[in-house]
Amino acid sequence: MRRVIAGIYRARVVIMYISVMIIFAGTVGAQVIPIALVKTVLTLLPLVGIVGMLLVLAVLVPGLKLVPNREPLTVAAPVTGRWSALNSPATQVPSHGVRAYGQTYAVDLVFDPKERARPAFDTGMALRYPNEYPAFGEPVRAMIDGVVVRASDAQRDHRARSSVLGYIYMLMEGTIREIGGPRLIIGNHITIRGEDGVFALIAHVKQHSALVAVGDTVVAGQPIAACGNSGNSSEPHVHAQLMDRASAWTGHGLPMLFADIVIDDETEKRDAMPAENEHLTAL
Repeated sequence: MRRVIAGIYRARVVIMYISVMIIFAGTVGAQVIPIALVKTVLTLLPLVGIVGMLLVLAVLVPGLKLVPNREPLTVAAPVTGRWSALNSPATQVPSHGVRAYGQTYAVDLVFDPKERARPAFDTGMALRYPNEYPAFGEPVRAMIDGVVVRASDAQRDHRARSSVLGYIYMLMEGTIREIGGPRLIIGNHITIRGEDGVFALIAHVKQHSALVAVGDTVVAGQPIAACGNSGNSSEPHVHAQLMDRASAWTGHGLPMLFADIVIDDETEKRDAMPAENEHLTAL
């Protein structure tokens, strides 16, 4: 029974997604298809979808308890220079408010160099161009040694959601993106498989910036792409996470620390994860 619960919990996002699609298809199909037998079958589909959703809800608590606790893995920082942490697992877990898509211990990093100001929220245009942000186009590095198993850079870099109105728009847009699954949420991304079965994902990379392809062998610290604003993103930033599967559909998030970074005004390098609004500096 424990294996069944753990399996359903791991596949919960997939099951929930399919259930919603079944409910939608059955509800709409029953209204537009006049054939009696087909209509009868379609009428039953929403019930199947509801059963699937209830199954997911039933395993959320016991399934979470079955996820193994892991010690943080120390990886190379995916950036160089001075970056500010947002949605940090050092402040709260799950860091992004959800455990879906392997994001339990994910962190967002925005480039905040002292010599160039990052545009303040709700100033200027409601939807700023991404190149107005210092992060846009900054090199992104591999966090671990391994083999590239996902490399996507076809999605466009949209404007930043840099105001209250823009943020509201992003929330509505995010609901639509959910229909497309994790690909439209994480945007362009690079996923690397380490020898220990850990998968390192960098999301929201710049369109046409990938420097690696599926099957390439990379080393930690190697440039693999550039920071962008693709997917469900409010401004150009680097989203970094570790997972125990290659797919964000079924992967559990894993905790991590960045090696040899300086936090805020500290003078010594150490392995750490910056808390919310703390700055990390990496060389």
